[in-house]
Amino acid sequence: MTGRGRPELVRGRARDGRAASMSGWEAGLDDEEAGAVMRAVTRQLKLWREAAGLTQAEFGAAIGYGEELVSSVERGRRIPRPEYLDAADEVLGAGGKIAAMKGDVAEARYPKKVRDVKRLEAEAVELCSYNNSVIDGLLQTEEYTRTIFGGRRPPFASEELERQVAARMARQEIIDAATARPVFSFVQCEATLRRLIGGKMVMRAQLERLLEAGRLPNVDLQVLPLSREENSGIDGSFRLLKLKDGMTVGLSEAPLMSRVFTSPKETTVLDMRYGIIRAQALPPRESLAFIEKLLGET
Repeated sequence: MTGRGRPELVRGRARDGRAASMSGWEAGLDDEEAGAVMRAVTRQLKLWREAAGLTQAEFGAAIGYGEELVSSVERGRRIPRPEYLDAADEVLGAGGKIAAMKGDVAEARYPKKVRDVKRLEAEAVELCSYNNSVIDGLLQTEEYTRTIFGGRRPPFASEELERQVAARMARQEIIDAATARPVFSFVQCEATLRRLIGGKMVMRAQLERLLEAGRLPNVDLQVLPLSREENSGIDGSFRLLKLKDGMTVGLSEAPLMSRVFTSPKETTVLDMRYGIIRAQALPPRESLAFIEKLLGET
């Protein structure tokens, strides 16, 4: 979608007879790469439909959506949802070729910054993170994430809020106990565990999630207590990604600005700082016991 206004509500009729609301399908294509992906997808959808001899209205009726929605998808104004692609694949007899595009379409829905970070994480053999403001995004529950993004000012529109939450949740696929790769090291300042973001119930679920992740074989989770007299991470949160090709990338975020560090001089400083922070923090086993105790108090 390249227009600036909110698209009108498009309604079709689902196969079970219920009205199918398509509000909030804004593509949000904020860069050329996502736009190129969606142009390829929409071109394929149109070619398959035309090869089947169906008009947009006939095709929409067959898959349970309105003609205007089909037109918007084929013109690149809306990103098709997975169920749309599944229905199109079945009706057009594509044998899985259309449904196979769901992964590419899902990636295009996410902001470019998220896609870039996700790619870096996929290339990492070791990922290190220190955070003194919130729980690391790879360890957040959905409700915790929603509260974080929901508290933004100026606020996200509802569609953009859902897009941001979905993008963060998708990044967490990298933490897979079955593959045990990459190796993760997280250090959370105690303040992030005590800050009641979203209220007690949200934080209880978040602490439980931390305990679950901290018990994975490829995850070291440490807590840096507020009682420590020294904290080498007082300047702020940062991450280090050590990639397969031997390169180290540093990431830091601040309001309205994110920075990527690739210079060996800068990444060496961050690597040294992270090593000191780990030494100042509780060991992983003691950290899990600390979180369990805090969970009992929450």
